[in-house]
Amino acid sequence: MAATEQREIETKYDVDPSVVVPALHELPGVARVEQPVELDLEAVYYDTAELDLVANKVTLRRRTGGEDDGWHVKLPVSKGERLEIRHPLGRAVRNVPIQVVRTVRVYVRDHDLVPVVALNTRRILHKLVDDDGEVLAELADDTVTATVEGAEPETWREWEFELVNGTQELADAADPILLAAGAGYASGPSKLARALGDRVPQAEEWELPAKPTTADLFRAYAGAQVRAIHQRDPEVRRDLPDSVHKMRVATRRLRSALATYRPVINREVGDRIRGELKWFGGELGAARDAEVMREHFLVAVSEQPTELMMGRVAGTIDDHLRTTYKQAHVRALAALESERYFRLLDTLDELIESPPVTDADTKAKKQLPDLLRHDWKRMRKEVRLVEAADTIVDQDHHLHEVRKASKRLRYAAESAQPVLGQQATDLAARAEEVQEILGDHQDSVVARELLRQLAIEVHAAGGNAFSYGRLHAAEERRGERSRDAFLEHWPGFGKP
Repeated sequence: MAATEQREIETKYDVDPSVVVPALHELPGVARVEQPVELDLEAVYYDTAELDLVANKVTLRRRTGGEDDGWHVKLPVSKGERLEIRHPLGRAVRNVPIQVVRTVRVYVRDHDLVPVVALNTRRILHKLVDDDGEVLAELADDTVTATVEGAEPETWREWEFELVNGTQELADAADPILLAAGAGYASGPSKLARALGDRVPQAEEWELPAKPTTADLFRAYAGAQVRAIHQRDPEVRRDLPDSVHKMRVATRRLRSALATYRPVINREVGDRIRGELKWFGGELGAARDAEVMREHFLVAVSEQPTELMMGRVAGTIDDHLRTTYKQAHVRALAALESERYFRLLDTLDELIESPPVTDADTKAKKQLPDLLRHDWKRMRKEVRLVEAADTIVDQDHHLHEVRKASKRLRYAAESAQPVLGQQATDLAARAEEVQEILGDHQDSVVARELLRQLAIEVHAAGGNAFSYGRLHAAEERRGERSRDAFLEHWPGFGKP
């Protein structure tokens, strides 16, 4: 049985034993509250010895005794909302199944998962339904006994009001009624966190100062990219659409920041991290390239006259790219399970917690214009090489370098927005426009090579390669249009 996913939107309340559950049948859309159901739930929560999961507001448990027996992983999405991934119970009791471990691998890495808390919950479940009998929300009235090794068992009562098919309006309407009945907002984000109490590691609360230094700005921007990598890791493992692309973008942004902010970051440390990020981005790259090409050719082939597409052209291209993607995704998953990746994650944590700063005093507002001009000059240098290129091959190469330089300038400008405001926003938009124009050009270069290879294979097998040549010519025209559009656009780009 495959894993299932659902969004969990709930509000937790602390409740004294004497408080009575209020009437909820008059809430908007609610026709009745069904007869309560009593359940005895048992759950064992797992974490590393250092409690890395709970420190990141992630929970992993093995639950029995209810309607949802199994292994449950809950990942934070936003305030009051979590993604719950459920795996079948299976035979494993002591050890967490590997498919469950992979869901939280970005947090636990290669550390062992061990039981940390056992919870026994007497639950009285109240289901709020509409006129059609559809469940809109559930109020769980829980009496919880938590057992942590080395401590006396602790018992408390709490309510969980969870939306099922209802809207936020219903939760908003229920809130004052529950509070008026004697409930108070929960003191912790989860039963697990409450059970562990002060054992839970406290993450440093750091915010960008009102007048940041350049090093402060690097820390804020780099931290956002590290958090994005953490968020995308489980998505890539579940093969969610566009997840590889988003994770790859986060690694590129971080690589770019380490280059742009070299004047305030230890260069040796930064370049070493950039090298590891380049390796990791490369492991993700083949899957993303195949994904992009497949989407492009689904349209490109359909736009050609049917009578000029001789043979199974669309199917051949699609089969090739599907296979390429599957193989590349396997490679990406292998990278995500590697010790090298785990150590990279450790390094990134350290980068944010203790940035290797060489200049902690220079104000960002003073230094940022120079950093942006430096990245712009790098881009301008590549443009001049495009204009001086003697061959199409050289021109294609330097156009690709211009595109990479435009991305670096864009990311630098985005990182500068908290200080430079609209000026940085406008620069980022101009750089992104160049990136998009030349993205089409680079895609055409990659597509042409793919078509050339497929044409050779089709010809060698005795087939007609005419249609691949026609598509190749169309890709050449696409590349020329992108090149001409860029050369026309560049004179108006302007300095930072």
